[in-house]
Amino acid sequence: MEEALSSDIMLLSQTNASILDGGGKRIRPLLTLLSAGASGVACEDTERLAAAAELLHNATLLHDDVVDGAATRRGRPTVMSILNAPASVLVGDFWLARAVELILDTTAHTFQYIRIFSKTLDDLAVGEMLQLEKTDACDTTFDDYIRIIYCKTASLFEAAARCGALSAGAPEDWVEAVAAYARNVGIAFQIKDDILDYEGGDIGKPAGQDLAERKVTLPLLAALETADEDGRKAIRAKLAAGGAEDEIIAFVRSRDGITRAQKTLEDYIEKACAALKTLPDSPDRQHLCELAQYLTIRKQ
Repeated sequence: MEEALSSDIMLLSQTNASILDGGGKRIRPLLTLLSAGASGVACEDTERLAAAAELLHNATLLHDDVVDGAATRRGRPTVMSILNAPASVLVGDFWLARAVELILDTTAHTFQYIRIFSKTLDDLAVGEMLQLEKTDACDTTFDDYIRIIYCKTASLFEAAARCGALSAGAPEDWVEAVAAYARNVGIAFQIKDDILDYEGGDIGKPAGQDLAERKVTLPLLAALETADEDGRKAIRAKLAAGGAEDEIIAFVRSRDGITRAQKTLEDYIEKACAALKTLPDSPDRQHLCELAQYLTIRKQ
């Protein structure tokens, strides 16, 4: 990643180093590496693709910070707050361009990798626009929600794992197995983030931030299922009007919305681990299952 981001522009070089130093969980490159190891033999292309997945992810975060007006990310000031919004967009573009270069440097299946990552970029844009549409209307359904989190989160998880397996020379059914695993893990990962928004976990933003932005996520959807039609309309009206975040959080907790959302998360984790049964037993396959299980208990 450091090699891919090298630049003779001092401001850009310092900004890139600061972002890299900020770390993050780096789950997407981990998925690429583990998927390769679980389905074949990892190679230099695997490393390039793992780095590309993380660069692309951070590029989207740099752009998201501008869309959201975010002052902090992972507990640190954003590029937007240190420099300005145009700088954050430009740095994001740079990271995206360098991710593409890494993909183009692969020695086999390059066209397939480009198509996979291109679909992910399409999904990210579609998911963001659908979320904006639903946020304005405050009428998000469960199907809308799953589509949004697939597009915005799980799609890149799936791409990272799929590319890892392809780079390792895995047969098609094994590639599809790790893709299914990562797709379900990605959905579960975002559900956990949405649960933590109600619990006040360390996710780099204040508790209730999604509600403040009028986003309907699974804990609220699960709680709404227990209310009658008038009750559902009343809660959605409060969300649309704004300023009732504490009241809505109390409603979700009183209706076991968090517990119900956690059960759905666990169902996706179960599907993810089941998908891996197609692969031969190995330490890397076990690590993939352990990673999935970790997502159910993480607090940040």
